[in-house]
Amino acid sequence: MGKLPERLRENVRILGDLLGETLLEHEGPALFRKVEEIRALAKSLNKGTASDASQLVDLLSQLEDKDILPIVRAFNQFLNLANIADLEYFSSADAQDNDGLDTLLTKLSSDVGKDQLYDLMSTLRIDLVLTAHPTEVTRRTLIRKYEKIARTLSDLTRGDLLTYESNKLQGRLHRLVEEVWNTNEIRDERPTAVDEAKWGFAVIENSLWHAVPDFIRHFDRLSRRRLGQALPLDLQPFKFYSWMGGDRDGNPNVTHKVTEEVIMLGRWKAADLYLQDLYELGGDLSMHEASDELLANLPDGASPTPYRERLHALRKRLEVTLDWTERTLAGEKLPEPENAIHHRDDLLKPLLDIHSSLIESGFEHIANGPISDTLRRIYAFGISLAPLDIRQDSDRHVQVLDELTNYLEMGSYREWDEEKRQAFLLEQLNSKRPLLPANWPVSDDSAEVLATCKAIARQPQETLSHYVISMARQASDVLSVALLLKESGVTWDMPIVPLFETLSDLENGASVMNTLWQMHWYQRYTQGHQTVMIGYSDSAKDAGKFSATWAQYKCQEKLVDLANQYEINLVLFHGRGGTVGRGGGPVEKAMASQPPGSVAGRIRVTEQGEMIRYKFGLPRVAFRSLSNYACATIKATVTPNPAPKEQWRALIEDMSDASLEGYRSIVRGHKHFVPYFRSLTPEQELNKLALGSRPAKRKATGGVESLRAIPWVFAWTQVRLNLPGWLGAHQALQHALKEQPDLLQEMLTEWPFFSSFIDLLEMVLGKADSAICGHYERQLVDEEYRDLGEFLRGDLVALAQLIKEIKNQPALLEDDPMLQQSINVRKPYIDPLNYLQAELLKRERSAGEISPELEQALKVTMAGISAGMRNTG
Repeated sequence: MGKLPERLRENVRILGDLLGETLLEHEGPALFRKVEEIRALAKSLNKGTASDASQLVDLLSQLEDKDILPIVRAFNQFLNLANIADLEYFSSADAQDNDGLDTLLTKLSSDVGKDQLYDLMSTLRIDLVLTAHPTEVTRRTLIRKYEKIARTLSDLTRGDLLTYESNKLQGRLHRLVEEVWNTNEIRDERPTAVDEAKWGFAVIENSLWHAVPDFIRHFDRLSRRRLGQALPLDLQPFKFYSWMGGDRDGNPNVTHKVTEEVIMLGRWKAADLYLQDLYELGGDLSMHEASDELLANLPDGASPTPYRERLHALRKRLEVTLDWTERTLAGEKLPEPENAIHHRDDLLKPLLDIHSSLIESGFEHIANGPISDTLRRIYAFGISLAPLDIRQDSDRHVQVLDELTNYLEMGSYREWDEEKRQAFLLEQLNSKRPLLPANWPVSDDSAEVLATCKAIARQPQETLSHYVISMARQASDVLSVALLLKESGVTWDMPIVPLFETLSDLENGASVMNTLWQMHWYQRYTQGHQTVMIGYSDSAKDAGKFSATWAQYKCQEKLVDLANQYEINLVLFHGRGGTVGRGGGPVEKAMASQPPGSVAGRIRVTEQGEMIRYKFGLPRVAFRSLSNYACATIKATVTPNPAPKEQWRALIEDMSDASLEGYRSIVRGHKHFVPYFRSLTPEQELNKLALGSRPAKRKATGGVESLRAIPWVFAWTQVRLNLPGWLGAHQALQHALKEQPDLLQEMLTEWPFFSSFIDLLEMVLGKADSAICGHYERQLVDEEYRDLGEFLRGDLVALAQLIKEIKNQPALLEDDPMLQQSINVRKPYIDPLNYLQAELLKRERSAGEISPELEQALKVTMAGISAGMRNTG
């Protein structure tokens, strides 16, 4: 069994001790002793020194109601503090044995040649799309305190601290833990879409604003050292985009007004951050020697401080932009000032002039300093920090056109077949006549779709990115968006992205794109560039993780082959969630398992919810994440894994069929599944958490099928069954072991796609706990449904045994002892939360309601289990 690194263990101990002291001071010795007794008993269970959980359950059942809330808060906060210690350690020098990027570049430069590698590094493009999917349980005020704790832990490791400095930092740590304890960890109100966008901008301001130029500087230094060439100044390996304020799929709270407000907020915050940069640069650039070109652009043709003079005019424009955006956000109706910042070039031109003058004047080190950082920020973040994607469900566009064709007495667009729809749309797209009447009776939903398109037309092109169509099923879904944008006055060819997210949509995706790429009109519109989005969450919910993963692979393969035939520059956009059940997992494994040719130096990925904080919440953490992305993308481009052998394809196809049957026979076919799911899990109670602005269901009515993938995964994670990440995999592996066991072993050792899937499956199983799930069943599930629960838990245990057999290891996670130890450290704190959650759910459901204090305790158990499992949805 691997041990946690000494520094990490020490930080966990320090924070745990401080939490204990705070508990003792604020809640008293009696409660402190109860917490310690529960913790000790849970630890003995985890170590196997206690026989079964009944003793712990009995102890928890004897708690007085008044003690339950502070006790669950204590266990929740320990788990959060342990996560902070984790985050700090893995972004520290202690955890970095070597620079993985440097090692990779050194190896590849000799394998493929320096010139080829330099070309790739110069054009590398990784688009990270920050989304507001409601998986971040932790309040933002606590997130800020946790970040301060992480920074303080890091500062305490400095070797040059004087005694008073060390004491000061220790005092700050104690104060922060006390602040955390005395802060309500549960939101009282659901955040608005604008609140979510503000949080996204805060991540950029506090972390990415520093990490991005730091990473690019490091990237450039490695290129100089290993390849002998500096990378271009306009290098853009990372660009950031956002769905916060743009994603209206199933979220009526995201309106065109919200979208415009978020864009304005982005421009305001960008102006503010660039102004701060310029004030710093003004202090740095005090030199008097400058190029003739720079001097010629000054008002008087000369100045004792020419660089400051050149900055002054840009600073004035930013101040105008800041004032205008601030007043507009306050509700004033103001035209955009002529001298506001309208385009990225408005920022770049004067700063590039200064940079060129510094180089020409012999100030190369100064030119490569903070001014280069500012230029790199402009390339990465533009005039609004994170241009918005607009996302809408395909049926909303169908509804608009159906209302329109009915009003114009052309028939029902909804009832037309695909051929007739395409003919109509292409005719209108090629026509110079307007189609939309000035005034016509349109429903509120359709009016909002049109208002969004008109808002796109009003906003600067640089503040927007792609239009993503959820549940895209046919070519007309893409053409309909193009027509609505045209009719709304959008004068630029906004990239339209079909999102293929169910099993059938993934299977038909290449056929849809083939139809589009044959159209002359669409060829002119796209100019040889196309982004296609692959949905991981809904496909896994639709077909099970195993079948969905294989369908995603095949869809990407077909799209890449087809794009090559049409000479299309294809970008695959991966809609991954945080959990394995929603496409999450380590970046390195995800990229290594992509089909050959599907990366090609360019990739687009969503980052969402709590994963944004885990990956980008602190500058050092963000730097490491950016480096991991760059490594994985370069490696997948230069040394892609070969295509699978035909024998592997045949076997995994049969395995996928077996998995699909196993998954759907339960989720869709078992008559007790829905009542079992609803009674076992806190699915109905999750709404108490006020996670995000988006409703849990796409439609107000409907059962599990209408439930979004996030609460679906969240609910199963709470009861530790983790069903979305593994159901159906047992049947797939059973089939392979029975039919072709040797071929299965060959796939495991020679096919990175398959071995990565098995590794992720093992991680899911390692975090599951069938005994805890069994306790929920006994407490909450009617007798008539328990046979299903027994089957599912048996399936989980049998699958774990199969994984151990296939990998020839005595226990799960044998080759990842750090993860196993991390799970073991958290288990004594998660288990009591699970037992108490089951008890509180039982009380609330039997009585109809519980006291406000106990309801708060129930919500805290949800947050604590999420923190302990390291993900929600």
